[in-house]
Amino acid sequence: MYIFYNGRLITRDPQNPYFEHGAVVTDNDRIVAVGEEKTLLTQYPDAEKVNAQGQVIMPAFINTHTHIYSGLARGLSIAGYNPTNFYEILDGMWWKLDRCLTLEGTKYSAYATYLECIRNGVTTVFDHHASYKEIPGSLFEIADVAKQTGIRSCLCYEVSDRDGEEKCDEAIKENADFITYAEEQNSDMLKAMFGMHALFTICDKTFEKCVKANDGRTGYHIHICEGLNDVEDSRDNYHMLPVERLEKWGILGENTILGHCIHLTEPEMDKIAATNTMVVNNPESNMGNAVGCSPVLKMFEKGIMLGLGTDAYTHDMLESLKVALTIQRHNAQMPNVAWNEVTTMLFKNNPQIAKKYFGCELGVLKAGAKADVIVMDYLPFTPFSDQNIDGHMIFGMNGRQCRTTMANGRLLYKDRAFVDLDEEKISADIFKAAVKLWKDVNN
Repeated sequence: MYIFYNGRLITRDPQNPYFEHGAVVTDNDRIVAVGEEKTLLTQYPDAEKVNAQGQVIMPAFINTHTHIYSGLARGLSIAGYNPTNFYEILDGMWWKLDRCLTLEGTKYSAYATYLECIRNGVTTVFDHHASYKEIPGSLFEIADVAKQTGIRSCLCYEVSDRDGEEKCDEAIKENADFITYAEEQNSDMLKAMFGMHALFTICDKTFEKCVKANDGRTGYHIHICEGLNDVEDSRDNYHMLPVERLEKWGILGENTILGHCIHLTEPEMDKIAATNTMVVNNPESNMGNAVGCSPVLKMFEKGIMLGLGTDAYTHDMLESLKVALTIQRHNAQMPNVAWNEVTTMLFKNNPQIAKKYFGCELGVLKAGAKADVIVMDYLPFTPFSDQNIDGHMIFGMNGRQCRTTMANGRLLYKDRAFVDLDEEKISADIFKAAVKLWKDVNN
């Protein structure tokens, strides 16, 4: 049992949103009490104390779309890489990298990603993996690292025709095998989706195979309309809109996540809304890839469930939040829009998306919810409460201000030190794996 105390407490619980001097008590994987510090310290005298040192205690973050396979790419330079469009970014950088990613490389990409998540207060991730050099067993490698590091993970493999039918079939089987494994584990820390890349890299024959392999067991996690490639491919080769292709194969639905969704028509948005399909916006990645701005405001108007991801561009959800706000305002040329939408995406919708898969209450500090708690180093010099916390987060906080991270009742990171992970050794092993991968990529 732990008690987080000596901090300003933001709960995200409408019934008890803020305590100036608050405390959170956890027992095993659950929160058992939230309230005034003096009261709870008296009621739970034997709980192990986690001193927030006057900082901010709050719920941990959730990332609903990222890519572990890019974990070793930071600082990577590829000879001859000078992309002028989205396809050249994929083919010249990311596909080139994942064609060199071995099981060992996948393992250390997972370590790199999960350690960064912990440092940034992220305890739940939805990952979309690709490692076309060695596909079989790759999701299982990630799952092992997720268990060791303590991060709640929903995993899938990126099916694509880009490297031929044999590799495509291996990717389909990896999804199917891992879905079976996740079902057998029946853990609220590990779940599976059925992953697919983008429509322009998937033919109808592959769609048919994927639907058959999944057999309705879980939802799909798929990129759509990130660039114009999907629009042009669907129009020229299938004589329909991208969302219509998904509808044709039964991909849409309340358990499916569509990543990006930039180049959508209004009728496509209507289909997404009518089927209760989820969408995850990745604003910083979209800007970096120069693919456009997702119509977030219009999708909100239509009642679409929109979450916030990073596409692995960052592991800092507050960074993604800031960019989501600024790109929507820039795109609309209106300085008074998007505040409610982007904060809803991160603080309300991401927990709802996660609850669909993990079946538990996340993103809130209240009795019965999962014990995912963080402490942020933040001493405000202006008034601070639940009335303006989002303003403080957007203009004053970043992920690396996280000093303590608990996931599922397990203390992972305390006062900026990993609790039961050998950071020095793991970091050295990550570095070795990165050196090998970079060499392979440039050969």
